[in-house]
Amino acid sequence: MNTIHNYPLLKDINIPADVRKLSKSQLKPLAKELRDFLTHTVSISGGHFSAGLGTVELTIALHYVFDTPSDQLVWDVGHQAYPHKILTGRKDRMTTIRTKDGVSAFPNRAESEYDAFGVGHSSTSISAALGMAIASELKGEDKKMIAIIGDGSITGGMAFEAMNHAGALDANLLVILNDNDMSISPPVGAMNNYLTKILSSKFYSSMRENSKKALSSMPSVWELARRTEEHMKGMVVPGTLFEELGFNYIGPIDGHDMDMLVSTLENLKHITGPRFLHIVTQKGKGYAPAEKDPLAYHGVPAFDPSKDCLPKSTPSPHPTYTEVFGDWLCDMAAQDERLLGITPAMREGSGLVKFSQCYPKRYFDVAIAEQHAVTLAAGQACQGAKPVVAIYSTFLQRAYDQMIHDVAIQNLDVLFALDRAGLVGPDGPTHAGSFDYSYMRCIPNMLVMAPADENECRQMLYTGFMHEGPASVRYPRGKGPGVAVNKTMTALPLGKADVRHQGSRIAILAWGSMVTPALEVGKQLDATVVNMRFVKPIDAELILELAKSHDVLITVEENVLAGGAGSAVNDFLQAQQILMPVLNIGLPDSFVEQGTREELLSLCGLDIQGIFAKIEKFCA
Repeated sequence: MNTIHNYPLLKDINIPADVRKLSKSQLKPLAKELRDFLTHTVSISGGHFSAGLGTVELTIALHYVFDTPSDQLVWDVGHQAYPHKILTGRKDRMTTIRTKDGVSAFPNRAESEYDAFGVGHSSTSISAALGMAIASELKGEDKKMIAIIGDGSITGGMAFEAMNHAGALDANLLVILNDNDMSISPPVGAMNNYLTKILSSKFYSSMRENSKKALSSMPSVWELARRTEEHMKGMVVPGTLFEELGFNYIGPIDGHDMDMLVSTLENLKHITGPRFLHIVTQKGKGYAPAEKDPLAYHGVPAFDPSKDCLPKSTPSPHPTYTEVFGDWLCDMAAQDERLLGITPAMREGSGLVKFSQCYPKRYFDVAIAEQHAVTLAAGQACQGAKPVVAIYSTFLQRAYDQMIHDVAIQNLDVLFALDRAGLVGPDGPTHAGSFDYSYMRCIPNMLVMAPADENECRQMLYTGFMHEGPASVRYPRGKGPGVAVNKTMTALPLGKADVRHQGSRIAILAWGSMVTPALEVGKQLDATVVNMRFVKPIDAELILELAKSHDVLITVEENVLAGGAGSAVNDFLQAQQILMPVLNIGLPDSFVEQGTREELLSLCGLDIQGIFAKIEKFCA
């Protein structure tokens, strides 16, 4: 049986101070143990995997060189932070990761003092670490702030905004680029390592600063020296861009060479100002299947480490909502050459793989740049194209101004396909799509739809695409109720709901994923149940009719109540001066933590039993 006692070094490490007690010669064996332990625990729990395998040596080196938690590490996104969690007192609970009441999927300030900043979305680490460095310096503290960012996250504009600011401030900040896939990465070898040792050494840094002081009184000579240094470094390392932003660029170095990492970090620890360390790592390092296919092993279910493949999921006759969208996109593209597909680095997650293969010239992966994705779509629409932005609900929050300013004000034909709406489960509150009804309903010109099943999702996507102006279709993670998808596409009448069950006294108005449980409740209570379909425009005519013929109105949505679909009903009734009992059921005014989707729906009272209990209590 594989237990912590099988790891002679790791078993005695409960906090990073224990790592610092080791000799340098023990760090490599520790890395092997940590990698094996990570594989063992994730194989039991599932979770993010290949990214963490690639940062084992870096994590150990950081905690060995820096005095954490006084010195603070800010991990970008957090997929790569599992080794960090193991070394910071959570190794005994790693098999609970991403489960209800278990270890958080991402760094979480409430969980550990070693998690300096809570993350989940990308490209935030440099801004956060810079803010921490500024505040710490103003208090007179001598803390080291380190931001660790991946090659995907650094494509986000926010990262460059932060670096531009840090360089201008001459802030005492170390940024580490964990580069495991970028084409700018040159081969890592002896010459690069030798250059890095020189560029990060105290001698080089001292010589650089002393020369600056000596030549500063002769501006023309200093400018020549500065440019000469930049061009010399630019010939041997790809750091000119970062140097121009005001950073002292070091690298690239082998991110799996423990000795090199430790010596470089020790040198950089004693240099002040903005520093940029570029390391090259391999995703999935040390576990052959993950090395071969790091994308497949990015996020995994429980698996058998002795086998060379992940467990195959049981085939289902019913597609997921993501698959419904992917099929519709290809079918619609075949009918209308104006259709263009856009994703901010979520091709697989959003269901665009087939579209990218069939229509490569009409497919645009803009990297992790949600703001650019939305304004790019606006620009395309200005020239007569019909762009579809495939994006997770939680990530569209990052481009809210662009939705309003660039798309809605100009009433442009952009369709937003919002995946992972509502509660997403194990990834927790940073990834939940809890707010899109609210943040889209208040935007003029916006058409807001929520399908109750798979076929309605396809028809709503067609409706939004054919609509003149901005439109959105939001759907949850995973599968729907199992309704067959009709290949024929028919536009729905705008703002018209569908009465699914005729009852008396109580009328239940449900949106999207809540229609199925609402139907079950409605049958038990002999209540009228309506699939509302549209959050905006709302079916005012039907609401008036129901208000006259029923004693109580119930609204049910998988969105926060504040400003949501139920609020739209309340607003309408108030405007019509209709006074009657109305119960709004939805997500609570709090961030819902991680767990399975079913657990969280039950926790929020949005399963059949919860909805029934709330209505029964209200009507009593």
